[in-house]
Amino acid sequence: MRRRFIIIVVPGMIIGVLFAWIVFAVSENNTRSQASELLQPIKAADQATFADKNIRSAQGAIEKQPDDPKGYNLLANAFMLKARETGDFSLNARAEQSLQHSFRVEPNNYEGKKLQAALLLNFHKFPEALETAQQALAVNPKDFSIYDMIVDALVEMGDYQGAVESAQKRVDLRPDTAAYSRISYLRSLHGDTNGSIEMMRMAAESASPSNPEGIAWCRVHLGDELVNAGKPTEAEREYDLALFTFPDYHLALAAKARSRFAAGDSENAIAFYKRAVDRVPLPEYVTALGDLFTKLGRMDEAKMQYAQVEFIEKAGANSGTYSRQLALFWADHDIRLDEALTIAQRERSARNDIYSADVLAWCLYKNGRFPEAKVAMDDALRLGTRDPRLLFHAGMISIAVGEKEAGADYLKKALTINPSFDVLYADTAREKLKSL
Repeated sequence: MRRRFIIIVVPGMIIGVLFAWIVFAVSENNTRSQASELLQPIKAADQATFADKNIRSAQGAIEKQPDDPKGYNLLANAFMLKARETGDFSLNARAEQSLQHSFRVEPNNYEGKKLQAALLLNFHKFPEALETAQQALAVNPKDFSIYDMIVDALVEMGDYQGAVESAQKRVDLRPDTAAYSRISYLRSLHGDTNGSIEMMRMAAESASPSNPEGIAWCRVHLGDELVNAGKPTEAEREYDLALFTFPDYHLALAAKARSRFAAGDSENAIAFYKRAVDRVPLPEYVTALGDLFTKLGRMDEAKMQYAQVEFIEKAGANSGTYSRQLALFWADHDIRLDEALTIAQRERSARNDIYSADVLAWCLYKNGRFPEAKVAMDDALRLGTRDPRLLFHAGMISIAVGEKEAGADYLKKALTINPSFDVLYADTAREKLKSL
């Protein structure tokens, strides 16, 4: 073990080496004690997943070399993988704890810095994630993996040109699943559905067989793009492949629920949404389930789901994780519209992405501020994104400001892309078109 002297800097003075050595010895003992918490097993499925195996391997490395940052970094990465597998956001806190130990052992270690950028993205701290990733890139400009964090941060912040340039650098350095999936999303944002499908197929086909969740993730997103291309049958096949590859995957269960609803099979849609919620009670799953109950006239069950949405999203809103979703939920259901607008305005001031602009536009519309809503909606559509929800919002807002022909065109496009784009609002779009 290489010992390091810790010099504690206090305003106006420097504590001497002798006291620093004492502090180091106490700190070292505390680190060892706290590190033992990270070695506690997590509740795993009946069959160990890719993340489970990585967690056990990393814990073994820490037990053998508790003074080496490598084991803590591996464990942080494994916890983030597990969070993605399960949708359990709390696992990111264990990843953060692992990184804290990594930096105690070796401050500013390079691998820890990269993982810190990824973790900041998970916590929706996008500017900090970008800054951290750029610091790592300055150390090693040839490390292709850093560009993944940079692309993601730039997309969330609305710097799409910068994201495209960084994605190109990424794929030039190493064309793989991570690169293809990001290019797919960027193409989707720019309205290139066919190009997005092509790239996501390449992402799925190049995904490592040792990581079934990674393959399933690609299949689900490929299915979503196929829906936007007007190919619902092919899309559902991808969702089935995802469930076969990684059984009970929450993203695939929710996608399967959407496809069953689009096929007119409401009961199976409810069953799949319930399974998704049982796995991970994400706000969008619970909302969709509540909307399905509303559509079927099962109002007591719908109210229970909506109450759960409020609980989940308020808990997440404290960390900023679900703020935008909470604003959208309130606006969609015509409740607490003033608060929804306040959240949307705050999100928009912090992020320049098209989806924050869309939520702001929708909240302004719901508050009767139609001209302002139109300005925000135009910003949301600036990339030409073929998202039926965006187009629906654009249609309703255009009609509200007197642009009926343009509004009708937006609504027709939304329904053409996906006639079942929303459990409740797809019907609203059809009714509005009839009234025109």
